[in-house]
Amino acid sequence: MIGKKVKALLIDSETPLVKPAEEVAVVGVKNRLNHALLILTTDKYALVPVLDSDSKMRGLISMPTIMHAIMDIEDVHFEKLGDIEVKEVMDTDYPYVYDDFELEDVLGMLVNHAFITVVDKENVFKGIITRSEILKGTNRIAHEFEKIYDVKEKTINEEAISKETIKQ
Repeated sequence: MIGKKVKALLIDSETPLVKPAEEVAVVGVKNRLNHALLILTTDKYALVPVLDSDSKMRGLISMPTIMHAIMDIEDVHFEKLGDIEVKEVMDTDYPYVYDDFELEDVLGMLVNHAFITVVDKENVFKGIITRSEILKGTNRIAHEFEKIYDVKEKTINEEAISKETIKQ
């Protein structure tokens, strides 16, 4: 379990952990790959969420996914970009948490993913939590913890007493 003081430093109240949906670049399931490619390259994203017309999370689209969809063994067929809908090739296996998430779950997922999507119980997209925001919080902890708190090493007896207290 993450301690309250560490959690408070990790999640800075001035910078929310969840980037709200309104601030996240997304594409629609019915958009064509040329539109998704435009979003990915213009905004320099590696991966963006794919939403349906009800703002429900349906998948993720990336540059490699798009390229794979328009390639064959001999050539890249750029002319297909306007013919293929995002929903035909998007990745539907994506990491997500509900909007009442536990921080520990998010940290575990961010080990393998650049961001985690946040949805409500009806799968409506609420935003993302990025690895970058967690790293900013970790940087805050590394620089501020000992400025705010007096830290001392526990002796063996203190550690044993703490363990005994926990058992009770």
